[in-house]
Amino acid sequence: MQIIQSKEEFYLSAVKNSYEEDYANLQTELDILLELGGYPNIVTCFGDSLEESFSRSGKKLYKLQLEFASKGSLSAFMDNYADRKFPEPLIKDFTWMILEGWVSVHGHSYAHCDIKPDNLLVFPCPSSEGYEIKISDFGSALEVGDVPKFWETNMPWMGTPFYMSPESVRDGVAEMSVDLWSVGCLVLEMYTGVIPWEGVNLHLLATLLCCGEATEIPESLPSDAKDFIQTCFSREPEERGSATKLMSHPFLSRPQGEENRRRENKKVVFVEVAQVENQTKKFQQETNDRCCCCFRQEASKAEVSSYKGHTV
Repeated sequence: MQIIQSKEEFYLSAVKNSYEEDYANLQTELDILLELGGYPNIVTCFGDSLEESFSRSGKKLYKLQLEFASKGSLSAFMDNYADRKFPEPLIKDFTWMILEGWVSVHGHSYAHCDIKPDNLLVFPCPSSEGYEIKISDFGSALEVGDVPKFWETNMPWMGTPFYMSPESVRDGVAEMSVDLWSVGCLVLEMYTGVIPWEGVNLHLLATLLCCGEATEIPESLPSDAKDFIQTCFSREPEERGSATKLMSHPFLSRPQGEENRRRENKKVVFVEVAQVENQTKKFQQETNDRCCCCFRQEASKAEVSSYKGHTV
């Protein structure tokens, strides 16, 4: 974190460091952020080039200046809530903001390819009580239709396994639809408080995704939310539609008076955060103890056939 002076104002920035071997990814991120500068729900970068310096050991470092998210990542923000579950109004608001960001990203023919709670940043709204969410970490982003150079050596994982779509596991091609699958994973996680495919080892996960399976959607979710997630989890990528189309889904419908609901939700958010503040350390400790990648014994055909997922 650094302090930056702009005219007569001072503000904090986050500094993303990279060694020389990862220079290309950081430069890619800068290029994309400069292209998307000013668009809604995209993190802002400062400067038009990477800064160069050296680590204490003498290794060359490259630095990218980004706006500072005082509320941290979406993953960290979820720790403020009991069982890491958001109230439904906040889920809908955050989903809308994420899709609004995708409209800009996809409109410039990019696919992010690694969207997850750690790569979404939460900011307090400058003009009102409440929060806004922004997409960050474009180091893995690709132009639509491209295949990452590392995919053949790291296959089948093009992004973070638990948020990947079936087609990205099968062929590694960057398409807008892979980001929409991840949106379904995010909405599900905001409702349940747990990562998709929790407890499934990577070998079994790869097999299930190659078969077009999706993680289980609890029956307890509201019907419009389930339908939205199922749309994101469509086996055929084109059936997921687009970010713009998903914004018109009944799950995100905004009837007259919606702004009043959003204002009330912002007040609820502050109240709920205050109520669980004394529980934050406990939840953070439990989260740190939780292993996101559960490497168990290799899956057999019996595991695949007995897994209680669902196919859409």
